[in-house]
Amino acid sequence: MNADLERLIALQQNDSAAEAARRRLAEEPEHEKALAARLETARQRVAAARERLAGNQTARRALEKDVALHQGRLSRFRDQMAAVKTNVEYQAMQKEIGFAQDEVKAIEDRVLERMLEADDLTAAVKRAETELAAEEKAVDADRRSTAAEHVDLQAAVERMNGERIALVAAMDQQILALFEAIARKRNGIAVAEARGGVCTICHVRLRPQVFNSVRRNDSIMQCDHCNRILYFVPAPAAAATPDGATQQTR
Repeated sequence: MNADLERLIALQQNDSAAEAARRRLAEEPEHEKALAARLETARQRVAAARERLAGNQTARRALEKDVALHQGRLSRFRDQMAAVKTNVEYQAMQKEIGFAQDEVKAIEDRVLERMLEADDLTAAVKRAETELAAEEKAVDADRRSTAAEHVDLQAAVERMNGERIALVAAMDQQILALFEAIARKRNGIAVAEARGGVCTICHVRLRPQVFNSVRRNDSIMQCDHCNRILYFVPAPAAAATPDGATQQTR
């Protein structure tokens, strides 16, 4: 293979890998925001569940006060029964007592409803708290993993920067300039494999004579459509088997 073409392929691989690493590093702030949002959502679910439980307890206490109030009225009515002098007054007092008893029963039923509801709300609070604890654990593990990956990515970028310097220093400067010009116009991809008579990046079929020249890998050839520098990967060589037959190496 042409030495400069070989270096171009290595340079493209280096630049693509370095760009992918830098992109991952650049995504870290958004990733952290997403993790923080996950925690905040879980905390809000806990807060909402606790608020519903607190509302239930407040309503239950208010109902219990109402029960006490009506029971006090009942007690007064019963005390007053002894002082009535006529049958009409007695019947009126009986009616008041009946109303008060109905009120007490209705409110006590509502208290019971709140108590049953409180069981469900308490369970909901516990579920939300358990989910929050699990989310905190998962986010903490994710953050540790991201921090370790950050160190690895930084080291990889520094290593690839050094490798790039060495590659560039060994290259023909005109060819390097061609590479850089194409990379600027083609989103950083200046070198492409030609396979089956097609540029694998722009997917345009190459002229037969161009593809034949590319197959030799002995010169700098460009795609007529996207201008990327082309190279060819030969099929694996056949290897001999113990019985003398040949097979394709993988």
